[in-house]
Amino acid sequence: MASRGGGSQSYGFPIYCAAWLPLAHILKPDPPAADADADASPSSPPPPPPPMALLGGGGGEGRSGVPNKLVVAALSPAAAGAAGEGAVALSPETVSYPPSQIPLGSTLRVMIPCLFGPPCGVSPWQVLEVRTKEEVPYRMAVHPRGDGVLCAFPNGCRLYRWESQEGEGPHNLALEPDQDALAELKDVGSQLAAAFSGEGSVLAIGGEDGHLRVFKWPAMGPILTENDAKTSIKDLTFSSDEKFLAVNRSSGPCKVWDLQSSEVVANLPKEAGEIFGFCRFSNKTDNSHILFITAMQGDYGKIISWNTTSWTRTGSKKITREAISALAVSPNAALLAIGTIEGSIIVLGSKDMRTLVTVKRAHLGIVTTLAFSQDSRTLLSTSFDSTARVTSVGSLKSNGTSIWPVLLVIILAVLVYYYMQHKDDILSMLPHKEDILAMLRR
Repeated sequence: MASRGGGSQSYGFPIYCAAWLPLAHILKPDPPAADADADASPSSPPPPPPPMALLGGGGGEGRSGVPNKLVVAALSPAAAGAAGEGAVALSPETVSYPPSQIPLGSTLRVMIPCLFGPPCGVSPWQVLEVRTKEEVPYRMAVHPRGDGVLCAFPNGCRLYRWESQEGEGPHNLALEPDQDALAELKDVGSQLAAAFSGEGSVLAIGGEDGHLRVFKWPAMGPILTENDAKTSIKDLTFSSDEKFLAVNRSSGPCKVWDLQSSEVVANLPKEAGEIFGFCRFSNKTDNSHILFITAMQGDYGKIISWNTTSWTRTGSKKITREAISALAVSPNAALLAIGTIEGSIIVLGSKDMRTLVTVKRAHLGIVTTLAFSQDSRTLLSTSFDSTARVTSVGSLKSNGTSIWPVLLVIILAVLVYYYMQHKDDILSMLPHKEDILAMLRR
């Protein structure tokens, strides 16, 4: 088990939700140069844009003085290249003009001296900030193919569309509300869970009022709906093949829906004393799936794994004595990550659920969101304490293994090599047989 330190930096507003951005589907490529000199040597392609994350949160309704907003932040080039660990650094002092002069609901560009990773020594990067008036974004779902961002507010949902001018790079990225979209969801109340399927063809949201809604995207044709006013929906997750949807409620079993037939195919029961929390599907090496569910049982937070053919438990392990507040599965299916109400982060191997990385008190408050980068090398975490952080997990191997066996083999090889090179000197330092016998006779 490894323990990795590193600091977090504050954004100045409580962060409720966050996600990495699919930049390949959002940013437009540079146009080809006109009237290029045929004899000139071909120029090298421009470097890819740094990874970016979208953060949402704020002070809520009332006069707290903390604005509600969405912020896009970029990973610094040094940190992106090294998959380094660190934290988002975006402070309110970096705004180039007084926040009181910013129109509500407007999009502005913010210059910041440094973002994630090692000590700053790079040029400033531009990011976006979108004010959301009196509404705080509690949940978000970023479309995987760049078709906007669904934000869940206390009274309903709103869609924001990406706008990118050709050839201008990430600094001209904009995020604008689409007032005509999602008319069906504008007054549905508070949604505690929202997700797009892996290909982006299905949208699911789950409400505090217990109402589950699943739609085809972007037509918004209904696929299924279920209303259980006695419970609220805690979490939901799609399988990567868009066949299953798992839903956890505040009470009762985890219910798994078949999206093709719109029928329930499994009710996954709790054991004595278990309280289900979060759920995530993950792929296996044979292209089948496994479902992970977090649960509290007494003083322990645990992770349970389920076979998605027989819908039986295949494993269960107690992970922490702190209540689990967030769950993520890496895109390469090798890692799991949990966050706790005490601000800790734990990364585990998905195969055997062995702890690989622990960051105690990574945040000073509840971990609200965890998200692995697309290459599974970095983990984004956010908190109510207004901080965001990126932790490197790039050195961890897949299938739940770590680098320690490799390091042990290397150390043994070095010792053997040293012995062979200094064999005579080492043997000369050892006592002879006659000396040992004489010592025994005393």
